[in-house]
This record gives sequence, structure tokens and C-alpha cells, in this order.
Amino acid sequence: MSLETHAPDDYATLLADLKARVRASQLRAARAANTEILRLYWSIGHDILARQRAQGWGAKVIDRLAHDLASEFPDQRGWSASNLKYMQRFAEAWPGRFQAASATRMCWSSMAAGVW
Repeated sequence: MSLETHAPDDYATLLADLKARVRASQLRAARAANTEILRLYWSIGHDILARQRAQGWGAKVIDRLAHDLASEFPDQRGWSASNLKYMQRFAEAWPGRFQAASATRMCWSSMAAGVW
């Protein structure tokens, strides 16, 4: 059986609409995932900052956190000491509670590149 059958007159329109909806849904899902990751990074940075200020944490604690997080989540990248410091800088740059609307205007790679 061949797929090369006669298509209804509005088939091309339906197909174009479905493809656009799939792409729009994929984009919304990617944005939602990125927003959650940014919330996580901000909260980690915020927690590190708070403890450094209250308890005088130094770089050794960040190094240990990086090691322990990388050990706990071996299939994930991004738990290096330098990334934890980027998270800290992120929380410093956005001292108020991180809002999802902010995520649409941000790019994690620009922070990692030292734009902050």
C-alpha cells in the first residue's frame, strides 16, 4: 500500500498547521525546561551566597560541593566549581527572588562567558 494516494483538497493546509503546532509546542517545552534550570541555578547560587555571608564559607566548600554534586549526578554536566561560582554570580546579579519572566531574557551561556 502506497502513501501516494490522492489527498483531500485541504490536506496541505492541515499538514502545515499541524507542523506549526508541533514546533510551537516543542519551543514552549524547551522554554519551560530552561526556566526551571535557571531557577535551580539561581537558587543554588543564592544558597551558596547566603552561607558564605552567614558562615564565612570559602572556595574549599565550593570545591567540595562541586565534587559531591558531580558524584551524585554523574550523567549531568555543569557541576564544576567554576559553574557553581557562575551560579553564585547569577544570584548576586539578580538579588531578588528569581522570576520566570526573567528567564526569557537571559542566556546561561552569556553568564558563563563572563558577560556578568
